[in-house]
Amino acid sequence: MRVLLRTFSELCLTIGMLIVLFVAYVLFWTSVKADGAMDSQIDQLRSEWSSGSVSAGEDASVPAGEDAGAGESDETGGGENDEAGAGESDEAGAGENDETGSAPPAPPAYQDGKAFAVMYIPRFGFTWNKPVLEGTKVDTLKKGLGHYASTAQLGQRGNFSVAGHRRTYGDPFKDFPKLRPGDPVVLTDGSTWFTYRIVNKPYKTLPSDIGVIDPVPRKSGLDGPGRYLTLTTCEPEWGHSHRLIVWAHLDATQPVEKGKPEALRS
Repeated sequence: MRVLLRTFSELCLTIGMLIVLFVAYVLFWTSVKADGAMDSQIDQLRSEWSSGSVSAGEDASVPAGEDAGAGESDETGGGENDEAGAGESDEAGAGENDETGSAPPAPPAYQDGKAFAVMYIPRFGFTWNKPVLEGTKVDTLKKGLGHYASTAQLGQRGNFSVAGHRRTYGDPFKDFPKLRPGDPVVLTDGSTWFTYRIVNKPYKTLPSDIGVIDPVPRKSGLDGPGRYLTLTTCEPEWGHSHRLIVWAHLDATQPVEKGKPEALRS
């Protein structure tokens, strides 16, 4: 009997140690690896930009009042790996150039799994910056944020939609619930700074609600076609039964040679 009890105790201890090691791996090691991968993606992008791989941007400040207004309202609207069929609008919308009436020129098609922009969210701290890669596959989201391939390109008409992990793999959207209306979300593609303004507190929905990344997202309060941004992540913090969503409209753009936008200098 003692032998059985001792064997059972040792087995329980071994299982407990394995669980502790697994939790440590999920909480710590995946984040260490992801942080390194994200830093590598950003370094590679900046190297490409410094070598002149992208053309200079155009000044395309968005005049106040031109964007549609907004009300309150999975990483994705339909699961971390879903790519909803949101497309671009053919009508003029928010984010027009205040001098020429046109948006910054559309960039070349993004390459699957490759970084093309860097995102900054001052609400998360002024050291927070993450690469944005094309696609929302599992391996892609381990290296940064993922752009829904079927949605609009950065700064263009439609809904530029991006997914990110809430926890694990660097915890990029750990503080997602802190986002508030008026908060800036700034991105750069190496030639242009794009400043979006959030229009709602985080909205909770189901993974099947893919309408959140429509060109004019349902329940966002955004009125008519424009140049929008959607951010999505998982809810609850350590689960994935629901999604948290915020929407934003393009507020201003400026060439990188003019320095950082006001949102990153205040």
